[in-house]
Amino acid sequence: MRFIILLNFVLFASFLSAQPLPEHSIPIGEPSAHIKFLASDELEGRMTGEHGNNVAARYIATQFQRYGVKPITPNYFQPISFIKRIPPKLLALKLGNRTINSDDLLLLTGDSINASAKLVYVGFGIVDSASGRDDYQGIDAKGKIVVARLGTSEEDSPRALFGAFKQKQDAAKAKGALALIELYRFSFPFISLKQFFGGGSLAIDDGTSTTGTFTHILLNDDNSEIRNDVQTKKNLNATLQTDGYKEQKVISNNVVGIIEGTDPKLKEEFVLLSAHYDHIGVKSTPNSTDSIYNGARDNAMGTTALLCAARIFSEAPPKRSILLLACTGEEMGLLGSQYYAEHPLVPLNKTVFNLNIDGAGYNDTSIVTVIGLERTTAEPDILEACKALGLGAVQDPAPEQNLFDRSDNVSFARKGIPAPTFSPGFRAFDDAINKFYHQAADQADENFDFAYLHRFVKAFIHAARRIADNPSAPQWKSGDKYEPVGKKLYAK
Repeated sequence: MRFIILLNFVLFASFLSAQPLPEHSIPIGEPSAHIKFLASDELEGRMTGEHGNNVAARYIATQFQRYGVKPITPNYFQPISFIKRIPPKLLALKLGNRTINSDDLLLLTGDSINASAKLVYVGFGIVDSASGRDDYQGIDAKGKIVVARLGTSEEDSPRALFGAFKQKQDAAKAKGALALIELYRFSFPFISLKQFFGGGSLAIDDGTSTTGTFTHILLNDDNSEIRNDVQTKKNLNATLQTDGYKEQKVISNNVVGIIEGTDPKLKEEFVLLSAHYDHIGVKSTPNSTDSIYNGARDNAMGTTALLCAARIFSEAPPKRSILLLACTGEEMGLLGSQYYAEHPLVPLNKTVFNLNIDGAGYNDTSIVTVIGLERTTAEPDILEACKALGLGAVQDPAPEQNLFDRSDNVSFARKGIPAPTFSPGFRAFDDAINKFYHQAADQADENFDFAYLHRFVKAFIHAARRIADNPSAPQWKSGDKYEPVGKKLYAK
């Protein structure tokens, strides 16, 4: 009799342990419904600080409340004050007798100006006291409009090209120039650059103004024709007119909630699950009738996974507590995650891991791509979680894109928190990705793979559960560049 009782107990225990976890039984209609709303035309591309972005934030907060996620603030919102720079309505340039097409002009910085002055060519326009370099040597730039080549040298990387803007502005201003015209000749299309920079920008409002900045213009010069003119023709004059950038204060919100863990000790530690919910709004582009950039793959897909995680973990919490963070302002420079990292609502040293979710799209639905997979000790848990859902997991296949430092995870990595990004499966940044990445075509429509979204969401949640249940908190692997700051954060 005792044997039978014991056998029945073992069988019952085995039955309980074999029961599928709730994330395995998410109905396919749940993530589909979330993404269809978040990526709908009515949300107008969820641009930070605009109406559709605010609607998305309210939707996320409402779902958190519905699922029983605990708020940290009264309404789940962490408000952030931004300064929005509104691009000029007028930008006109004439070089000698040549009138420049406005499509070939981009104002990077500057207020209203109406000037007519002599042009001077200054090479790359670099002044560097440390190296003794002065491209203005022997040139009187005072009261003139200076013309410079893009970047700092012939061999500049894209990062160096754009990173030199401020240095060149400072040099031109210090030399007394009225304005700087930088001649753009590079493999990245000028029209795409205008799309990226020309829609204005956001900065966290720190009480300082960005007005009064030096006038700096990019001028498209594909064939170097303009550079040759400026170099060879003496006493060439320019007329420049613009109404400059304007400033406007806007508010946008991170959306934050917590789910308490079940273990009396481990619940004092938090696994941070993050995804940005903003996208790039409405943009008119040549030869296109669709101007709404819905952002289904980037990153309504990630926000959907976060919402599904909110429900699942509210119903069946893991041992550690879960911190849910839907970030705003990622597309404008990781601003929402940066703000949270500087103003955390849960102490950073109690936040033992960040599983961020973001991506440009997918070209392989048999895998997930985890940017930073190999960099933390959570790798085995992530691999096993994906395997349980029939998916492989691969590390970054495009290191040249520097993706680890281009999403919200890096805001937390810089503080020392181990922080990979869980991304839709891709093997390369190819045409299949670029067809949708930051394009109006990125919609939750017939071209979107809802079955893959379903598996992807479940794998993300299961990976988070395994990490939150692991007796050992994840760490940076030995030798990682963020390991020292991680040790300092956790006082190890």
